[in-house]
Amino acid sequence: MYRRSEPLEQGLRLETRSPGRSGGSLLDLVPVVGEETRVKPGEQEVSAPTVRQDVSPPAPTAKPNAPTVGAYFPQLHTLGSVGIDHFILWLRDGMRWIVLALVLCVAAAFIFAVTATPRYTVYTDLVVDPSNLNVVSDDVFTSNPQRDAQLLEVESKLRILTSRNVLKRVIDKLQLTNDQEFVKSSPLALLMALFSSGDSKADKELTAIRALSERVEARREERSFVVVLEVWSEEPEKAVVLSDAIVEAFEAELFQSAAESAGRVAQNLNARLDELRRNVTEAEKKVEDFRRANGLLSANGELVSNQLSSELNTQVLEAQQRLIQAETRYKQMSAAIAQGQTTSASVFESTDMTNLRQQYNALQQQIGSMQLTYGERHPRLAAARSERATLEAGINQEARRIAERAKADFDRERSALGALRAKADDEQSNVFTDNEAQVHLRDLERDARTKAAIYETHLARAQQITERQQIDTTNIRVISRAMPPNSRSWPPRTSILLIGGAVAGVAAGVALALGLGLWGYVRGSRPAAG
Repeated sequence: MYRRSEPLEQGLRLETRSPGRSGGSLLDLVPVVGEETRVKPGEQEVSAPTVRQDVSPPAPTAKPNAPTVGAYFPQLHTLGSVGIDHFILWLRDGMRWIVLALVLCVAAAFIFAVTATPRYTVYTDLVVDPSNLNVVSDDVFTSNPQRDAQLLEVESKLRILTSRNVLKRVIDKLQLTNDQEFVKSSPLALLMALFSSGDSKADKELTAIRALSERVEARREERSFVVVLEVWSEEPEKAVVLSDAIVEAFEAELFQSAAESAGRVAQNLNARLDELRRNVTEAEKKVEDFRRANGLLSANGELVSNQLSSELNTQVLEAQQRLIQAETRYKQMSAAIAQGQTTSASVFESTDMTNLRQQYNALQQQIGSMQLTYGERHPRLAAARSERATLEAGINQEARRIAERAKADFDRERSALGALRAKADDEQSNVFTDNEAQVHLRDLERDARTKAAIYETHLARAQQITERQQIDTTNIRVISRAMPPNSRSWPPRTSILLIGGAVAGVAAGVALALGLGLWGYVRGSRPAAG
């Protein structure tokens, strides 16, 4: 049985204080071993006086058969005296552990560098302009000029860039469900497929989406609308293909989202158009029914009754003028007949009157010549005078006939004027009635025009939005396309891993050596450094 020697026992019991320290420490509270050490029968008991340099309170008496901390760590209270010599001694004794840790860490780093799955990362820079292209003056979507709102819109589009819809488009286009990098096959996959009731295609698609989402990351550069898309894969060419496919799917998703939104608006407008069309038809039918019921015929935008009333008024004025002319002519004829001036009055105009007047004038000239040639009592002169009297009687008779015809014209014009006035008065009352009805008609026409204008506006807007679905107004530009990387992004190069493994191995070995040395020191199994 190992027994501590007397000098070592004295060293364990000896408590020293550093000259530069004042006061006690927590280590002073650790109980020490008893004054005397019990020895088994038959063994020589060696005792030595205990030397103490300071007076300390007596240690509490341990309970029988109750081990104390000091019994397990006899040197724990002397940790304050551990110096650089102890560390050097521990490192020298644990050199084999340091070398072993170094070898193991370097080997682990080399194995990791050889077996780790490489990652090749590519970057694509995009400008996501929150303001769409202004193709249509009054577009369905409006742009907010405030910068905070624009940044929120860019952040929303950034979320769409890595959304499941975009990733699903990429998976369907590149058929990643059949790619071993994204859907890894396991030996239990076939067995699980036999007992699983779900759709294996959907499971593969979900697995591919999860794997692709772990390989995609997007971020926005500070104080700009530039978005950086980061994609990694096990092959550099595949990483470039994935990045380009994600950008194309992102643009297609934005276009489809805008088209679907415009389509919903167009669909709602088209559903509303049927009702608007019925409203316009009913309003126009009311206008025509009211116009037909009240006889409100219009031509060139004016009621026929108004036009007819105007024409009758014109005819009344013309009839009045004709009546005045006929009355004046008849009065002149009556006055000429009464005064015996039928031969000279110009109011009597007719072919017979003209012939009679010509004969009368010629005969009058002959009578004048005869009076100068034959005298007043010549028979030829008497015959000429008798003929003149006959012509005067004929002229008077023709004048009375003309006067009677003028009187008939006067009576006819007066009757016509009366009839026109009566008709004009009747038509005037119709005009007043039609004007009162036209007030309600104009109200109906305004309602019909308003509904027709709304219908035409909605119809034009629906057609415009329908065409808008075919136009891509998203303002997404790629300013830096992905390029195949020259080296992998993970894991680091083998030389760096080996250096890191060596540093980690040395650190671990040093820590292990110091830990073992400290353990042996506090357990008292190793002598203190001399």
